[in-house]
Amino acid sequence: MKTLLEAIRPTTFIESEKLKTFTNLDLTIASETFQHTGSFKFRAAYNLALNVPNDEILTASSGNFGQALAYACQLLNKKCTVVMPENSAKVKIEAVVNYGATVDLVDTQTVGRNERVLQLATQIPNVYVASAYDDLLVIEGNSTLGDELSASDFDVIISPVGGGGLASGISKGLCRNGHQAKLIGAEPLLANDAARSLRAGKIVPNETEPQTIADGARTISLGKHNWAILQNGLTEIIEVSDEKIIEATRFLFALANLKCEPTGALSLGAVLENREKFADRKVCLVVSGGNVDTEIYRRILDF
Repeated sequence: MKTLLEAIRPTTFIESEKLKTFTNLDLTIASETFQHTGSFKFRAAYNLALNVPNDEILTASSGNFGQALAYACQLLNKKCTVVMPENSAKVKIEAVVNYGATVDLVDTQTVGRNERVLQLATQIPNVYVASAYDDLLVIEGNSTLGDELSASDFDVIISPVGGGGLASGISKGLCRNGHQAKLIGAEPLLANDAARSLRAGKIVPNETEPQTIADGARTISLGKHNWAILQNGLTEIIEVSDEKIIEATRFLFALANLKCEPTGALSLGAVLENREKFADRKVCLVVSGGNVDTEIYRRILDF
């Protein structure tokens, strides 16, 4: 049985001269697209599955955490059930199944993912109900990325924000290592609960599951554990339009030779929204994952 640090792959740092020239900025990509299961979520999922005593784990996910948890459970000989929206990327649904987990598809306009999880939890004895982001074990797993980023002299680190699991983990890792980089969140404008929460000084949820193209950020609200860290750990949150998310996904492909999912492109999208903000700064763009449906990706590249 491997420890967390033995199980994860280090993040991949990419410096694209084409991207730097195009933006006229000092940008470095920290890509989690080459992490196990194609996203940073494996860090969280493996740490959780390794440390809970339960033999079966239940979660809700749009895909990345679901497949990461499914793989982690496969490695640790545990059972896994994942509640997923019907409109999740096909590649993500197939991956969860291929890793041996049970998938429960729901129409989120009729029943919420978390509501369905609570229904299933009453039917599975001794199951651990895992949040994809609002769990201390999840945050601790993601903090390993913050540890890695702390080894570089970045002035600014931009992280995608959905439920807050990644950003709060990075914040924890940076703080643990005494790193002074400004941590900025990048959130879809159509799912801007975190930005509104930061402005209000309290959690302000979305009324319904937002239908941004960044499907990994279609969360109702930040988690409570995540909010406790991010209300002080984030310098600000930049709200990114779906148009800029699409543009950023295309630029990462064309200028950095990197395939990523729309949620992963949020960090570059935040730069495209306001390039002047990052002039004369050494900026790290966290690209959180690369699991995108083939047809959706084709449409993005042809946009």
